[in-house]
Amino acid sequence: MFPTYAKYPISLVRGEGSRLWDEQGKEYLDFMSGVAVCNLGHVPMKVKEKIKEQLDRVWHVSNFFHIPNQEKLAQMLVNHSCMDLVFFCNSGAEANEAAIKCARRYHQGVLKNGKYEIITFEKSFHGRTIATLTATGQDKVKDGFHPLPQGFKYACLNDLQSVKEQITDQTAAIMMELVQGESGVYPAEQEFVDELSALCKDQGMLLIIDEVQTGMGRTGSLFAYEHYGIEPDIITLAKGLASGFPIGAMMGKKELREAFSAGSHGSTFGGGPLAVTAGLATLETLLDGCLMEHVTKLGIYALQRLTDQLQHYPSIQNIRGLGLLIGIECREPIAPIIQELLQQGLLVLTAGTHVIRLAPSLLITKEEIDQAVDLIEVVLKKY
Repeated sequence: MFPTYAKYPISLVRGEGSRLWDEQGKEYLDFMSGVAVCNLGHVPMKVKEKIKEQLDRVWHVSNFFHIPNQEKLAQMLVNHSCMDLVFFCNSGAEANEAAIKCARRYHQGVLKNGKYEIITFEKSFHGRTIATLTATGQDKVKDGFHPLPQGFKYACLNDLQSVKEQITDQTAAIMMELVQGESGVYPAEQEFVDELSALCKDQGMLLIIDEVQTGMGRTGSLFAYEHYGIEPDIITLAKGLASGFPIGAMMGKKELREAFSAGSHGSTFGGGPLAVTAGLATLETLLDGCLMEHVTKLGIYALQRLTDQLQHYPSIQNIRGLGLLIGIECREPIAPIIQELLQQGLLVLTAGTHVIRLAPSLLITKEEIDQAVDLIEVVLKKY
């Protein structure tokens, strides 16, 4: 295998809920969720049952045919969002790639104005394809991949003037995460989002919201844009959509239908029977009962518990987040802390070099949050 991953020295072989076990039988409390993927925890029962049923029916047929669960999942996503149309693919990078292509083709092929530039934000992360790593506002992901595609500009999050300075007569869209997860868990400010949304409408630019990490309940609503009271033109989804089965989705307003006409875009595996069956069962579970209320309450509880218990440590600089996507910013690089937490049986993510990122199952309990905070405190006492 190419050495593209700096892997932890363990193999995880079994999971249930918020727990994982390695080959030696050691138990871990999981606050990674497969990088915000396993939003319902590991091996959720309803998803497992539906996948078992689908395994006995058909695995792949291609998008030349109607796939019933694909259409059901699309309809459910539309019914519970401000979007009208769905394109299924396999990952967040593919979803963002589709969003970039759709925005350009809408301006060039439908409006006939030739616009192609897309403004994104410094510290953003949108994927690893050539186009999406170019859209990403971090130089480290671009190293060694030049020349990069033209047409991307970068502004500062929460700074509207910096956005205005990047707008030209070729600006087609603005693309942003409402919480920048990969670079440090930085939420966008409400006033900035309101002004940005109004600016897009006034200037005829599409507003693309990357919900790959924030979508599917992670922030306490099904989509993060709902917190801000805006209606984007396009949103992208992936990670939490199918409980670990590879899937991505680009959703858009009905005005964009002509931009993605027959033959304009496609995906061999996108929206296949297994993935959309897992997605349908996942979404049904997310919408069942009071789960979003639970995420909101537990997110507030986790932030408060972390602040109360950890803020007095000199190594802690800031604690922030939205819902169950939380960042603990440290004054020094966190690599040794992450390794020590692993030894203590707690799995956490990084967000840059100085931020511990927490993204537990949305079904996490107060007791599990307490356990995680206590373990983090045990390790911080050493630093």
